[in-house]
Amino acid sequence: MSSALPPNCKAIVYSGPGKLTVQQVATPTAVHGSIVVRVLVSKNIPGLTVPNPSIPGARAIGRVAALGPDSTAFEIGQLVFLEPFVRARDNPNQSTFVWGAGVFGNDPAAIKLNQEVWNNGSWSEFVRAPLENCHPLNEKVLLGSSAEGGFGYSIAELICLPRHVIAYGGLRGIGLTAGETVIVAPATGHYTGAAVDVAIAMGARVIAVSRNLEVLQRIASTHPRVDIVQLKGNVEEDLASIKKFGPVDAYIDISPIAASDSTHVRSCIMAVKPYGRISLMGVILKDISIPYITACLNNLTIRGQYMYEREDVRGIIKLVEAGILKLGKSGGHQVVGEFKLEEWQKAFEAAEQNTDAGKIVALIP
Repeated sequence: MSSALPPNCKAIVYSGPGKLTVQQVATPTAVHGSIVVRVLVSKNIPGLTVPNPSIPGARAIGRVAALGPDSTAFEIGQLVFLEPFVRARDNPNQSTFVWGAGVFGNDPAAIKLNQEVWNNGSWSEFVRAPLENCHPLNEKVLLGSSAEGGFGYSIAELICLPRHVIAYGGLRGIGLTAGETVIVAPATGHYTGAAVDVAIAMGARVIAVSRNLEVLQRIASTHPRVDIVQLKGNVEEDLASIKKFGPVDAYIDISPIAASDSTHVRSCIMAVKPYGRISLMGVILKDISIPYITACLNNLTIRGQYMYEREDVRGIIKLVEAGILKLGKSGGHQVVGEFKLEEWQKAFEAAEQNTDAGKIVALIP
């Protein structure tokens, strides 16, 4: 079943490093295990092994436009969230990739699945999406006016959901509970700032740690139960600053590649109390030293985590639809630019200039 789909649609096509062009491509059709979605807003993440050629675009909000023969729950026109973490159906614990962005690593099965089956992402007017990666949204609650009992979010404001899913997966992975204190370090980027949002929504107290004092202060003014520590780059000095706020139950780290030489990981691990838990979710590519004897004597649990579980996606949607996790201005978020597919270069420039927590740059096909 489908709405009237055009034979062709616009898309941004990747044909090699630095080569992106807007082209007319064949509109995808729904097959077993998929639906076709009319994309309303999209985002992407760089840096992975990308199929060539392909249509990038790792995350989107859209409306169902066509149903595969085995779809039983979705309806034409339904508002949905597309998230990109694809697991091989016959090997879900090993072969994974970020749909619309690429493979992190060199697993041949994941590369094959990405290149031969799910090589086209959401920088397009229409996208074929795996059923497992499509999640219904309560349009009345999210987009409806306050007079109608809704939150009045815009479509573009919903596109920050993927950032929150990643943080939620990491915090659930270490069993964060209401009333606990968690370090979020760093805390002022897109994904790290989302970790602050989610931890607060889960009922925790947050110690937000970063170098950018201005953004830290903005985060603290938005959220209750947030204390801030500006990093100085000295392990002992930073540790003392964190410890001023009392016992710490947990620490989540979503460091970018640029933080590979930072000392903050050591300071934060040393600040966690005995039997505390640590989640490492970042992309520090080089080996780093950890306080080995501290981890042993304090019975610390250090858990590495890549992305999230499927139930985490539904969980974060529930938090948003219940009004516990705030989006938009009430959550400290700002849409700084909305760009058409033809304006992708301007969108890239805007994204590079707005890397702070809560900033949103959106592609609108």
